[in-house]
Parts: sequence; C-alpha cells; structure tokens
Amino acid sequence: MGTGEKTTKSFHLHRKQTVKVKDVPKGCLAIKVGSQGEEQQRFVVPVLYFNHPLFMQLLKEAEDEYGFDQKGTITIPCHVEEFRYVQALIDELDEG
Repeated sequence: MGTGEKTTKSFHLHRKQTVKVKDVPKGCLAIKVGSQGEEQQRFVVPVLYFNHPLFMQLLKEAEDEYGFDQKGTITIPCHVEEFRYVQALIDELDEG
C-alpha cells in the first residue's frame, strides 16, 4: 500500500522537474523577482550573473530576507523594475 504512494510521488516530482529544466537554456538559471506585496515575475538569467558584484548584492539581499537555506527557486526581494535596471547595467558593463 505504501509503495504505490511512493511511486506516484516519485513520478510526479520527476515530471515536474523535467518541465522546469526544459524551458531554461543551458548556462542559465530561472529566478523569481518581486518585493513584498508585488506579484513575482520569473526571469531566466545567465549563470555568469552570479559572479557579477551587482547581482551578488541582490543575492545578499535575498539571503538577508529569506536566509541561506531557501528551498526551490531563488527569489530576489526587489521591485521588478529595479531588477530590470540592474540587469541592463550588468549587460551593458559586460558588452563594454
């Protein structure tokens, strides 16, 4: 009896994981962005962002807000427009 439940959960988790991986290109990671009271938006960012000082500051804010053991998708606690501005700065600095 317990075996059937375990199999169902395992299949469900596998299927869920497969869907998430499909829409994130290699070398990128999906994150959520949104401050409290604001609807969160999903962004797919290059993993290279994680080494950039501006993005590292956003990760520090996420750590301060949610702790280091955050489960699931990384959530950045800032306004979506602020994130887009930081994203544009990172892209501009990397091009120059």
